[in-house]
Amino acid sequence: MFSARRLDDGAGNRREKVSRLVDYLRECSAKGRAVDLGQAAFVTTFNLLSATFFSVDLIGFESDATQQLKETIKGVTKVLGAPNVADFFPILKRLDPQRIKKRLEFYFGGLLGVLGGIIDERMKSTPKELETKNDLLAALLDLMDGSEYDLTYKDIQHLFMLDNGARDVTKGGSDSTQSTVEWAMTELLANPDKMRNAKNELTSVIGEKNQVEESDISRLPYLQALIKETLRLHIPGPFLVPRRADRDIEIGGYIIPQHSQIFINAWAIARDSSIWPNPTSFEPERFLNNNIGFKGQDFELIPFGSGRRICPGLPLADRMLSLMLGSMLHNFEWEMEGGMRPDTTDEFGMALHKAVPLKAIPLYCN
Repeated sequence: MFSARRLDDGAGNRREKVSRLVDYLRECSAKGRAVDLGQAAFVTTFNLLSATFFSVDLIGFESDATQQLKETIKGVTKVLGAPNVADFFPILKRLDPQRIKKRLEFYFGGLLGVLGGIIDERMKSTPKELETKNDLLAALLDLMDGSEYDLTYKDIQHLFMLDNGARDVTKGGSDSTQSTVEWAMTELLANPDKMRNAKNELTSVIGEKNQVEESDISRLPYLQALIKETLRLHIPGPFLVPRRADRDIEIGGYIIPQHSQIFINAWAIARDSSIWPNPTSFEPERFLNNNIGFKGQDFELIPFGSGRRICPGLPLADRMLSLMLGSMLHNFEWEMEGGMRPDTTDEFGMALHKAVPLKAIPLYCN
């Protein structure tokens, strides 16, 4: 689903979703209304992924279902990121003293209900309607109908919940992309000179009237630099995906026992003063004079991990981040409601969210 060929084929779908985002921001601009930028980015990314997997848009920009789904996914990441005493004292697992298992059952139950509804609706479709579907759900239902695989209804539900690629539609892709877009706009609103640099680049490269296209991204080095700097300063998953040692191993003079659970503190690496000058400052310019990337080859910046367990949705996130941020900056001027400075406090968890959602007023400028 995330191969270069399939992503190229899906360029029109991404363009449509970003166009809807721009239309929504334009409506808010006409009414002088502040926008919850995190939620707007969440809806855009989630609908892109749901269209890829299920050929439907599941949520809207302003609906109760959107807020409920966002809170459910945020709840999953918060509970999964919470320290669990039962991890250190396995005898307590059955007791679940912090009710972590109970809360996860509640959140995952909600997500399974959403997935179940989608699958039920598809299974009621006529053969003619099914012929028009060319998504992951269609492929899985074909396998369920075949005789070669013993795939059940529940298997399909849980594949979307647990599989690395499909998990992006329910948690990873929408949550981390939303977080990065929100943090990028927060830093740009707090640093107007950086925002002006990005807008000037967009105007000079693609013109005032043209829309940002994926083919433009490689010609926008400052936009790419500010995304890298956002991922460095506000890494979506501070400890990445947990690892487990398959044997005793010595690293740096320390013995890591077999079966130990290992967390990589990518947040600390990205703020290490021996690697990054002025590590707590937002300085996209630091990436203009080097080839450091975030795709796993440069270990000083690994927001998506590295190696065989790198985030499978990275190629899609890379395109969507550039397309969404580029469109937000190129089409609108932005100001904080009441002229306040944006809050930059973060909230620790499996994903590093803003403690206070970013709400800003778009001023349409094209």
